[in-house]
Amino acid sequence: MSDGYSSNDLGLRPARELLSMLSSREVSSVELLEHFVERNSRLHDQLNAIVTLDLDRAFETAKSVDDRRAGNLGTGLLEGLPMTIKDAIAVEGVRSTGGAVELRDHVPSRDAEVVSALRSQGAIIFGKTNLPRWSGDIQASNEIFGTTNNPWNLSWGPGGSSGGASAAISAGLTPLEVGTDIGGSVRLPANFAGVCGHKPSFGVVPQRGYIDHVSYGSTDADINVFGPLARTVGDLELLFDVIRGSADGSESGWQVRLPNSRASSGNLRVAAWLDDPSCPVSSSVLSVLDETVQAIEADGVAVNRSARPEVVFDDVRTVGLPLISAATSPGRTSEEFAALVETAADPASDSTLRMRAASSTMSHRDWLLMTEQRDINRRLWSDFFCDFDVLLAPVAFSPAFEHQSEGNLYTRTLEVDGVVRPYSDLIVWTSQFGYVYLPSTVVPVGFTKDGSPVGIQVVGPYLGDRTTLEFARHIERLRGGYQVPPIAKL
Repeated sequence: MSDGYSSNDLGLRPARELLSMLSSREVSSVELLEHFVERNSRLHDQLNAIVTLDLDRAFETAKSVDDRRAGNLGTGLLEGLPMTIKDAIAVEGVRSTGGAVELRDHVPSRDAEVVSALRSQGAIIFGKTNLPRWSGDIQASNEIFGTTNNPWNLSWGPGGSSGGASAAISAGLTPLEVGTDIGGSVRLPANFAGVCGHKPSFGVVPQRGYIDHVSYGSTDADINVFGPLARTVGDLELLFDVIRGSADGSESGWQVRLPNSRASSGNLRVAAWLDDPSCPVSSSVLSVLDETVQAIEADGVAVNRSARPEVVFDDVRTVGLPLISAATSPGRTSEEFAALVETAADPASDSTLRMRAASSTMSHRDWLLMTEQRDINRRLWSDFFCDFDVLLAPVAFSPAFEHQSEGNLYTRTLEVDGVVRPYSDLIVWTSQFGYVYLPSTVVPVGFTKDGSPVGIQVVGPYLGDRTTLEFARHIERLRGGYQVPPIAKL
């Protein structure tokens, strides 16, 4: 385990500090970009996190920023800060594939709305980070770019689907990232790579330009959100404030104005749901989570460990996961869709595979009935958050695991505490809150004995993003937050 930030390494400093250095002209935008490019050059063969670069345009933009700053011209919130973007998000003029061979050479003619927002505040997009095909796995591997490794152990994956993003943040290859999350694709990578991630309330961040199927870009995917990854909670909030807002074309009708945190961190009403028989958490992870809650309590904050919403935990399997499968179904090829129809109709098929197949091919009537149950559960969560402000929960039942190349999300397994578990259960604790549109902030809280990072989810009421970020910042202070992987100490 590391002892914290390197005071001399630009790449490992928080984005807020880098922006202050840029503003005071302690470092130029060109110099900062050169630093991140050099770090990536030295670590790329080991990590394979940033898979497409756009350096000519990035350096041209960086020079323009430096010239503007020299002329004391106005600057944006991210003026001159280099950063990367997950390859599931369209960037104009830059290869953007979604991890799918069908889009191997695809170059968008326009930016996704979040990219436009970033550019408008002076950010310099210099690369795209790796992911699985159509963002559909808990690892970051595809036929175009290969596999991304975890900075803490190269034999492990950094999570998915925003795995290239989390690895790049963890290793100091970029100060900020924007990922996507439909079943945990920001939160799981943040957890496995030891960084911070925020899944916003659904609908708060525009998601046009999300590359989840070949004819992408015209509609918003249900449940999916775009969210920030960073090394500190403060940087999460900085980036969140840049990308949140109304969708393009609706600005004249409404604006997103999120409420402030319900209270200061020490005065928030806190509940903890650290384990459940339906998806037991490994002893190594649970130990770290227990220590975290004890630290919170020792700091004077009461934590209710028995409070639960009226929502049935397993509704995540019968409502949440099917809705996620339905939302991701446009990415299926015609041949895959036909096979799913056959599987759904075959009573001899594995029950998990039948669920996925039936969900991906369900009728509109069935989808509406399922969303009706989702809305009932959303009201139950709203009732719960009348009595509590945040809920602490695991991110995944397992710590980071070794690469798996055979099978898929629904056929792989993991052995944890001597028990063989479905690989797909890795998304149960994240999907539990995602399908009902709740915000969740993940912050690192420690390590297992074998050195795997562990994060915790801070979940809040719908539109309570400020509250989850506030309490995550409190946990960060108590537990130390991000630590530098040995590989990143160049």
